[in-house]
Amino acid sequence: MLLDWYYQMVLIRQFEETCYQLYQEKRITGVYLHLYSGQEAVGVGSLAALEPRDHVITAYRDHGIALARGVDANACMAEMMGRKTGTSGGKGGSMHLASRQHNFWGGYAIVGGHIPLATGIALSDNYRGEDNVVLCFVGDGATNNGYFHEAVNMAAIWDLPVVFLIESNGYGMGTETHRASGQPELHKRAIAYGIK
Repeated sequence: MLLDWYYQMVLIRQFEETCYQLYQEKRITGVYLHLYSGQEAVGVGSLAALEPRDHVITAYRDHGIALARGVDANACMAEMMGRKTGTSGGKGGSMHLASRQHNFWGGYAIVGGHIPLATGIALSDNYRGEDNVVLCFVGDGATNNGYFHEAVNMAAIWDLPVVFLIESNGYGMGTETHRASGQPELHKRAIAYGIK
C-alpha cells in the first residue's frame, strides 16, 4: 500500500514536470498551466480513503488529483495536448480534466465554481438513497468566495456527505492568505456552519 502511494506521488511529479516542459515548448496550449507539484501527498492520501463509488471534484489544479483517482496518465496527457484520445476528447485541456468512469467530475477554471457542484452531487446521491461521499478539493483563495460559504452552509443544513478539503499553499491567486482572509486559519470557518 505504501509503495503504491509512493508510486502515485512520483507519477504525479513526473507528469507535472513533463507538462511544464511541454508547456514551455508550446505543445500544451492554453493560457495557464496550474501544476500540482508539492501537493502530491494530499491528493494521494485523501483519495486513498475513498471507495470507487465516491465522487471527486476539484478546481483547476487537477492533473495530480485525476492521476491519483486512477485516470489513465496517457489519456490525461492526450487531453493536455488537445487530442481526441484525451479524457474529454481533447476539448477540456489542462483545467477541465474529467472522467465519468472514475466519478472524477473535473477541474474548473472559475475559482470556487466547483464547490456548489460538490454540494449538488451529494444532495443528488442523498436524495436517491446512495451511500456515497463527495471529496471536494478547495484552494485557500476560494474560501473567500461566496460560492464556498453558500455551498458549505447548504451541506451543513442538509447534513450532506461532503468533505471540503482546503489545500492551503499560503496564497490565493498570488495574494498571501493573511492579507486576504480575516480568519487565516481557514478550517475554523467551518465552525460557523456547525461542521466539525
